[in-house]
Amino acid sequence: MQRGSQTRCAAQNAVVGVVRTREVKRGIAADTLGNTLMAISKETEAEILRLHYAEKWRKGTIAAQLKIHHSTVERVLVNNGVSAEQLRIRKSITDPYIDFVKSVLKEYPRLNATRIFHMARERGYPGGVDWFRNMVARYRQPPSGDAHLRLRTLPGEQAQIDWASFGKIKVGDTERKLYAFVMTLSWSRKIFLRFYLNQGMANFQRGHMDAFEYFGNKVPRKCLYDNCKVVVKERIGNAIVYNPELLSFAGHYHFQPLAVWPAKPNLKGRVERSIRYVRSSFWGARKWKDLNDLNEQARLWCLGEADERRWVQDERICVKEAFLKECELMHPLVETAYPVYDRRDVHVGKSQYVQFDCNFYSVPGEFTRRTLSVFATEEIVRILDGMNVVAEHKRSFEKQKQIDDEKHTDDLIDAKRAARKHHGLSQLQSAAPSTTDFFVEAGNRGQNLGRLTQELLLLLKLYGSSELEHGIKSAFNAGRIHASAVRHAIQHQRGKRGQQMEPVKLQFESNQLANELTIVPNSLEGYGKLFEDKEADL
Repeated sequence: MQRGSQTRCAAQNAVVGVVRTREVKRGIAADTLGNTLMAISKETEAEILRLHYAEKWRKGTIAAQLKIHHSTVERVLVNNGVSAEQLRIRKSITDPYIDFVKSVLKEYPRLNATRIFHMARERGYPGGVDWFRNMVARYRQPPSGDAHLRLRTLPGEQAQIDWASFGKIKVGDTERKLYAFVMTLSWSRKIFLRFYLNQGMANFQRGHMDAFEYFGNKVPRKCLYDNCKVVVKERIGNAIVYNPELLSFAGHYHFQPLAVWPAKPNLKGRVERSIRYVRSSFWGARKWKDLNDLNEQARLWCLGEADERRWVQDERICVKEAFLKECELMHPLVETAYPVYDRRDVHVGKSQYVQFDCNFYSVPGEFTRRTLSVFATEEIVRILDGMNVVAEHKRSFEKQKQIDDEKHTDDLIDAKRAARKHHGLSQLQSAAPSTTDFFVEAGNRGQNLGRLTQELLLLLKLYGSSELEHGIKSAFNAGRIHASAVRHAIQHQRGKRGQQMEPVKLQFESNQLANELTIVPNSLEGYGKLFEDKEADL
């Protein structure tokens, strides 16, 4: 007994020392702090009441005589029915504002004390906020306790479902938010836990399907939720409009969805406690490689530690044994799986990509500026135009990634090349009608029509349409179907007329700097001097 008393005293002195260092700036004496921390005995409490009621002592006198803090005396007296006004020894600057504070608290019981302080300042209160807060606290009515009935359910009757946020997880080069889907059977307390990267309707449905399979292909009769968007579309009091997708899903698996009253987490307290249990017993100091590894660890934890804990209604058995009894009363899972997709309508802009789940997926070029539909599983992203699948990609859970199909890119490149050829050919046909026959013959001979178009467009730019028409006719009549023959015919005609030959400017499509180079020819005077020196030697 003596050793135990010494240990308690040592611990108490340590706490007093910590508080002393924190409070010494406030001018509070060390012995007063020590007495404040000490829990008074029933004898001391009785003596405080006797001195107050029988001897009419003030609280300061009682505190000094019993060597305890005056706040301890005040607490004992207030708890035994003494009003705060009776304990005031001297007047305070807050006294004129007591009635105002009482009236405000009566109308707005939960109004913040700082807000009441600013209201009092506008009415002339000259003091600081700290003392005013203490005064408000004395007159604020403590919140009434809200008693709850202990809810009991029949086996197989009910499951409770909720999401919980668990920070972020690394996926490739980026991070995604991590959420836990938790379903708890209300009777046996069996827990299902699985992690997903979002809380959308598709993952909400996947969580149910995975849970039903985990429960031995059995389904409870009712499922309780809070009022999240995937459950409740609109609610006014007891009038609830459930999400049509959830109703369709519930109809397929034959269970009744129920949304609890808003801001009443105790109505689904089993899953709330399960989430706390997950955080304390599973999540702490947990290491994993990726999402699949984390979910496998969660499955083993549910089958192991979570199943082996004592059952709350009978501690002689564990949760696993209670579940085996409940499982017999749950109805079987239907054989046909419900089709689950992340579905979204997307608009294709000028580029051949649709944006879905923070990434960009390619589509064929002809679907630009169209609205398409995305149907995505956890593995595949399918893009549809009506009922026709126009693209299919492996799903990426990273962010800002561009997922391409090489065929889409190649088709677009070919289409762009064909468009350039068509535009150039139309320009040539308008300037020189003989171009049509010239190109037909060139195609029959297997020539590169793109290169031929480029060279003839350059000749059109240098010499104009009339001279190009003459050159094409001359080359075609001579049976020389190539651009150099057209150039030779134009230059020969210009030579006859005594016109200067136009220099041919080289064009480098892939190197703009080369197109802008100016080449200055070297002087030939040095070569002439060499010949003069040679003749002199001879």
